[in-house]
Amino acid sequence: MNTPMHIISADDSQATPPPDYRLNMGYVWMISAIAALGGLLFGYDWVVIGGAKPFYEPYFGLTTEAQIGWANSCALLGCLMGSIFSGLLSDSIGRKKLLIVAALLFGVSSVATGWAHSFDSFIIWRIVGGIAIGIASNVSPTYIAEIAPAKWRGRLVTLNQLTVVVGILGAQIVNLLIAGDFDGRASAEALRDSWQGQYGWRWMFTAVAVPSLTFFICAFLVPESPRWLLKKGQTEKARAILSKIGGPTYADAEIRDVDAALSQEADTRGAWRDLLRPAVFGLLLIGAGLAILQQWSGTNVIFNYAEEIYRGAGYDLSGVMFNIVITGAINLIFTLVATFTVDRLGRRALMLWGTGAITLMHLMLGIAFFMGIKGPLVLALTLGVIAAYATSLASVTWVLLSEIFPNRIRGLAISIAVSVLWIACFAVTYTFPILNARLGASGTFWCYGAICFLGLLFIARFVPETKGRTLEDIEESLTRKRQA
Repeated sequence: MNTPMHIISADDSQATPPPDYRLNMGYVWMISAIAALGGLLFGYDWVVIGGAKPFYEPYFGLTTEAQIGWANSCALLGCLMGSIFSGLLSDSIGRKKLLIVAALLFGVSSVATGWAHSFDSFIIWRIVGGIAIGIASNVSPTYIAEIAPAKWRGRLVTLNQLTVVVGILGAQIVNLLIAGDFDGRASAEALRDSWQGQYGWRWMFTAVAVPSLTFFICAFLVPESPRWLLKKGQTEKARAILSKIGGPTYADAEIRDVDAALSQEADTRGAWRDLLRPAVFGLLLIGAGLAILQQWSGTNVIFNYAEEIYRGAGYDLSGVMFNIVITGAINLIFTLVATFTVDRLGRRALMLWGTGAITLMHLMLGIAFFMGIKGPLVLALTLGVIAAYATSLASVTWVLLSEIFPNRIRGLAISIAVSVLWIACFAVTYTFPILNARLGASGTFWCYGAICFLGLLFIARFVPETKGRTLEDIEESLTRKRQA
């Protein structure tokens, strides 16, 4: 296919370290896992609201589509703020400090949200929690990509997505256990007056304080990104970290590659100006397009609005809560599939397959709701959407965003792309109740299917393959081809 960007073939993408590189993968996995705890908290905090929703809505007296949409989507404004905040500071104060800030915000906001006694304070603390999500979603995959050897980078970055999914499943299980075998036919008043309606939903939010404390403590133990240290002229600190990862020869090779990439950018006059260079701006548009597609694929509404979707498919509240856990389990299983295939099959192949499958599933979901089909078929189709999404858009988008931008402006560029992602996420989350009321479930899923089809064309035309290449090699190849 004739694309404006270099497509790396399978033959030239299998870069492997020479025999004298003794990679200390135990150490790399350990520090990557600590950074990925940000993903776990991201997943829990983002999805916990879906299970708490049936109980906090009657507690706060939420009845309109606008109120319900605002309660579900307000945290996403915080995600946008956190993404912008981390972008402005990631390239100046470093990745490690922002991981610590995110952990602190997760812990404080989870407790404060859980014990809010007014709707306004609930909204404020959900937004603060969103800021933590925005920081973690930006910094965790960036840090892992910069610490990881090229051969392992794909699966290590998808480790972050795996922990996001573990956090999602954890939130769903906690919600199910706290909700218990509640009578799904109970009135709003009965829900409000129950233990779940007064206290249960509060513990759903508060439970994330424990892993937040773990992340906060462990974040002090990880080293700073060696690529960031080299950019700041701290060569010996970077050398020590890289030597611990792969030995002196590996450290020398990595330092040469990063220095060469930085020297090519020495004539620029700032990161913001760099973004306007045609070669970089084209990559930024691709990153923004992937971010929008990941959210406007409509898959995330299945998590955030599972109650409406599964009630519309004929399930009571107990069935809804159980189905939510099933969606989390499928999400976890197929994220594992992505983790172990992204460096073998490649980013582009997974994105094409997954987006095409989601398009088809949305079409079939629309038909099912249009024909009044309920029960297991709708559940099976939503699980199919989640499986395809977990294997492709959910995982691989983050890998690509961590790879395609030049080193000098990587933090800022990822921040902009992730900010676009959270704007798109807010839009789709806020508008779902309105679309569902106006178009019905069938029309809504058909809209998402049409967006996925356009996304499939976008990936086929513009998205490059990047597996197995060093970040500096990817930078040189992509920017050269954009300039050609």
